[in-house]
Amino acid sequence: MTPAHTPSEGRPRYVIGIDVGTASARAGVFDLSGHMVWAAKRDISLFREAGSIAEQSSTEIWDAVCAVIREAVSTARIDPAHVAGLGFDATCSLVVLGEGGRPLAAGPSGEGERDIIVWMDHRAIAQAERINATGHDVLRYTGGRISPEMQTPKILWLKENRPETFAAAWQFFDLADFLTWKAAGSLARSTCTVTCKWTYLAHERRWDGDYFRKIGLGELADEGFARIGTDIVDPGSRLGAGLTVDAAAAMGLRPGTAVAAGMIDAHAGGIGTVGAGGNPTDTLAYVFGTSSCTMTSTAGPVFVPGIWGPYYSAMVPGMWLNEGGQSAAGAAIDQLLSFHPAAGEAAMKARELGKPLPAFMAAAAAERVSDASAAVTLATGLHVVPEFLGNRAPFADPHARAIIAGLGMERDFESLIALYIAGLCGIGYGLRQIIETQARAGAPVQRAVISGGAGASPLVRQILADTCRKPVLSPAAAEPVLLGAAMLGSVASGAFPDIRHAMGAMSAIDAVYEPVICDWAEIHEHRYQAFLSLQAATRTIRHF
Repeated sequence: MTPAHTPSEGRPRYVIGIDVGTASARAGVFDLSGHMVWAAKRDISLFREAGSIAEQSSTEIWDAVCAVIREAVSTARIDPAHVAGLGFDATCSLVVLGEGGRPLAAGPSGEGERDIIVWMDHRAIAQAERINATGHDVLRYTGGRISPEMQTPKILWLKENRPETFAAAWQFFDLADFLTWKAAGSLARSTCTVTCKWTYLAHERRWDGDYFRKIGLGELADEGFARIGTDIVDPGSRLGAGLTVDAAAAMGLRPGTAVAAGMIDAHAGGIGTVGAGGNPTDTLAYVFGTSSCTMTSTAGPVFVPGIWGPYYSAMVPGMWLNEGGQSAAGAAIDQLLSFHPAAGEAAMKARELGKPLPAFMAAAAAERVSDASAAVTLATGLHVVPEFLGNRAPFADPHARAIIAGLGMERDFESLIALYIAGLCGIGYGLRQIIETQARAGAPVQRAVISGGAGASPLVRQILADTCRKPVLSPAAAEPVLLGAAMLGSVASGAFPDIRHAMGAMSAIDAVYEPVICDWAEIHEHRYQAFLSLQAATRTIRHF
């Protein structure tokens, strides 16, 4: 990245994408060709309790967002007058605010600042199961089953376990919608967030009051849905009058700068990549981060049991979306490595090189083979089903758990590499399972475009191509999720008429990783069958 020079003609020519992930807030400054000129990052806190509880602070996150925008713009030496618009993406976490935007305690700690129930929080499993038992027609648009990672089970948990918080709540926000409210003062919600995580029926432009009454949240319907959103707009829509005076001052930008309706982080990665991959209906967006997300666009609705959706206009406007993925992907690799006796020493070496441990392991594995496809031989006899946090797709089974088969007494670094490669293969076989399930239902894809920090290594991309049996394309953008958020800002500013035009103008493909067709393919086929057998076995034995 190189600092930008201030444009002489005074015409706005930059947009900012802001991404709030599980562990950090980031901002990237882009020109209108999609080139990122600078980025900044701040870590954010994650409060974990009792295994299933994960919470954050909206106050801390907002402060971090403002700080990274200030840093990115000032370091890039850009005149704030030349910033045309901002777009936000964030994890699909639930923000609970009282009157005037006062944070409300979301959990048993009672700490008001901990007002966010994070996407990965599974406290609402019982509520999700009761909702699923209703068999309500709305559930057809969540793959037949709602997940505890979605918002209505979490709100129901609040009503039943923290009734004072539920009663005092002025607004329940998805995190991306909270950020746009803070930035522009608009209570509008994004079609992306409320359709994918709140059961809004975008194809009919309505909430289903009967659903809320049947599951025990009738108050929200009786109030006209005022606490969860009455103004639903497409991602990229310009909100209000742009940045408020207070938000602009906190960010170091100009009041009135366009603010776009936002998206869930994985979906921003989707629009930041699939436009470069060709026809969106042929291209699966695969976002490989802490969790993974698969997004497939179709011209009409395709109902796939166990795959979320179909959602209308949730990612590419005017198209339907099926969303799958793995609740633990990058996090599963981290968990897997942590079990091994050699992990501590390896982590120390990785820190000395300034690398995350998984990136260090990918480089070490690549050094030991003639080509990336041969890396599978390093894991011979070792098999991993990495479902540490359940199976998001295609079984929608939060009770699923991981299996590691073939462990011996080895404690050295080579056996750590083997475990790492086996874990990556398990991630890839899970991806293949999702792709094949969708294809059988009528939503086939020809290729996958990858984004996310956990998929940055060429070795990882090749292993994923080999295991899922589809070409894996890597985008030219180093930060496609940030780019997707910036595309939203470009549309809100009027630089492009819609998201499809922004996708075509601002994204490109850098490399293609073709799946192997030699002996390695046969090895992966045997390993995939072992993956399916182990996965099935754990479903039969987990109650004993």
